[in-house]
Amino acid sequence: MLTTLSIRDLAVVSALDLELRPGFTVLTGETGAGKSILLTALGLALGDRADSGLVRPGAERGEVSLCFDLDDASSARDWLLDNELAEADEDTCLIRRTISADGRSRAFINGRPATLPNLQALGRHLVEIHGQHAHLNLLQAGEQRALLDRHAGSRELASELKRLFDRWKEISERIDRLQQDASSRNARQELLQYQVNELEQLEIETLDYRALSEEHELLANLGRVSEIGYAQLKLLYEDEQYSVNGLLAQSTHAVGELAQISRDFAETLELLESARIQVKEAAMALRHHLDALDPDPAKFAALEQRLAEVHQLGRKHQVRPEELPAHLETLRTELRGLATGEERLEHLLSEQSELLSAYDAAARSLSQHRQQAAEALETDISRLIHELGMPHGRFAVAFETDAEALPAPHGRDRIEFLVSANPGLPPRPLSRVASGGELSRISLAIEVASIAQKTTPTLIYDEVDTGIGGGVAEMVGIKLRSLGINRQVLCVTHLPQIAALGHQHLLVEKHAKDGITQSTVRPLNMDERTGEIARMLGGLRITEQTLAHAREMLALAH
Repeated sequence: MLTTLSIRDLAVVSALDLELRPGFTVLTGETGAGKSILLTALGLALGDRADSGLVRPGAERGEVSLCFDLDDASSARDWLLDNELAEADEDTCLIRRTISADGRSRAFINGRPATLPNLQALGRHLVEIHGQHAHLNLLQAGEQRALLDRHAGSRELASELKRLFDRWKEISERIDRLQQDASSRNARQELLQYQVNELEQLEIETLDYRALSEEHELLANLGRVSEIGYAQLKLLYEDEQYSVNGLLAQSTHAVGELAQISRDFAETLELLESARIQVKEAAMALRHHLDALDPDPAKFAALEQRLAEVHQLGRKHQVRPEELPAHLETLRTELRGLATGEERLEHLLSEQSELLSAYDAAARSLSQHRQQAAEALETDISRLIHELGMPHGRFAVAFETDAEALPAPHGRDRIEFLVSANPGLPPRPLSRVASGGELSRISLAIEVASIAQKTTPTLIYDEVDTGIGGGVAEMVGIKLRSLGINRQVLCVTHLPQIAALGHQHLLVEKHAKDGITQSTVRPLNMDERTGEIARMLGGLRITEQTLAHAREMLALAH
């Protein structure tokens, strides 16, 4: 559950450190006092998009920190461990989000940098926020189907069905492409075969372009090579009087005499002897290469012809000459792929059939779960909306399955929530019958009915009292309080009937200091709660009778 909420320099909040407890907590305050900023701060910490306009004027940055106790959030703990954002023995989770005045945003989970998708994924395991207009989601077919799946405990089966659908759709699209490309595949296959034959006839597979170019360069410059080579051979070894070898021999002999006089010259003598040996070896290697030179005009002409062919092929295939062997292998690979196109098509058709069978089985199983859950949900929701001020209301789930329909991500069921608010009238779609207040009550009834399937430890409701009042409001408060027995529930409300039923009561107040508006939040003791409930009951003028009414409401609630 959420244990602390800290805000710094965000909108109308300069500094706020709020400790939260289990149970049902109500937040009240005058209109415009800043209640919405708490939900905004929560949303930011859990991955909502940042807006630099939220940073308090004059501040460099705004910051929100949330601390959660993970004792009742096993799925969040598992997620943190899987993503290496917590240690195995950690029993708390700290989320921090900062927004700078220039719009930059940073996020941290347990002190480690995190992305917004990280915050959003983790947030789904920790907090469920129902905004002021969340009940309007009930009008959407997808939301109704998801609520039924949640009540049926079949969300994993629904996820598996979607996985099968996604794979089936992918395979079907590949089959369509293969079938559409069948005519053009033959033409492509003929072209590739011609290109491969052409390259194979010229033995491109064994082409060593670098060696071929080097050999051609040598033969093209054979005269120059011979002239320089023999001149250097004479200089190194064959000139008896002035060759490097001869001069080294003289130096070696002279230093040898010095070495006999003093051992200090021994190392120098060794270096000279080594140099003489290396010069001799270099001269021998040079002679070997010069003797191997073959001024063969026919061979040179053949090399020139081979290079011309290679360059022409490179231009034709739009690759560098040295890339021709790899290009040949690429063409062969594509050709093999086209040659096995029919085999691949048959394989894909077989896989498509298997996926469709698995999808059908999963869809039938999901339909059965949904139908069983729909009957129970109709009974539970009808009973709860009776308690919530709709004594003649009847809730129904219209269920229709088209076994012949094409696969869809959610199955083959068409699901629609129906309601009848008055006796004698058949249930009709929510969008045609239910008012805003009735939708709020139905939404709350569904929350209460499906609480056993929820794993989220913290539920937050922003003004779920839209369109209700009187005894209905009190019953809504009772239901929220009952939710707080097993969950942490926070509710922003304007109704005293709901506020009186909270286990804890937080007051949001707005003050002006030095011409700057600030909002604060503080917990109320019983006397202060009496005053706040009286304000909510009586408006500007609070009488003793109003205070007595407030005391009575609190006494009955507790």
